[in-house]
Amino acid sequence: MRAASAALAVFLTIPSVVGPALAVPASQAVAVPTPGAGPHGPASAVVDTFDTALLAVMKQADKLGYEGRAKELAPAIEKAFNIPLMTRIIVGAPWNEWGDEQRSHIIGAFGKFIIATYARRFDGYTGESFVNNGEKPATSGGVLVTTELLRPKDPSVTLTYLMREGDNGPQIVDVFLTGTISELATRRSEFSAVLQQGGYQALLTALEKKTAAQAAGDGQ
Repeated sequence: MRAASAALAVFLTIPSVVGPALAVPASQAVAVPTPGAGPHGPASAVVDTFDTALLAVMKQADKLGYEGRAKELAPAIEKAFNIPLMTRIIVGAPWNEWGDEQRSHIIGAFGKFIIATYARRFDGYTGESFVNNGEKPATSGGVLVTTELLRPKDPSVTLTYLMREGDNGPQIVDVFLTGTISELATRRSEFSAVLQQGGYQALLTALEKKTAAQAAGDGQ
């Protein structure tokens, strides 16, 4: 997809220990944010740092190639996103039935899928830039940080990040494309049928196949 459509790649601090229970129900975690901007604080700084890393990779996209982009983006994604919490929300109730080893494998596979998605889709640069419109409290708890991806030849795209406190400060737990389309809700719906049909192993296999598809250039 090249940079002109890179905003569609929304998804996307891996704490070493996952807590015993979610503090916020999944239905609240994916609540639709409301419009508006606010001051800049620690949550905004996390998003700014991630956006800077993303733009740097986009500018070197061709030189780096897919593998290089994935390698460069991995630490930025692992620092900015709370992948364990996101994984638990997407899995839902089955999470409580799994052992620590199974949970660890799914978290790892989901993290690789996020990295692969960004590496595949943010594959060029045509003058894009990010503008941070500030942050405000989320009605379901946490902080909402609203940014815009400015594209010289196309309309700008609004990306809103839901941030919650992690082990090392604010971390991204959901991303809303155009301010309303929740990545977590989309992924949870996508993987729900997989879990119902085949449980843990089916989900692990599905994530690995999707990651491989991104590496091959035919992922969604």
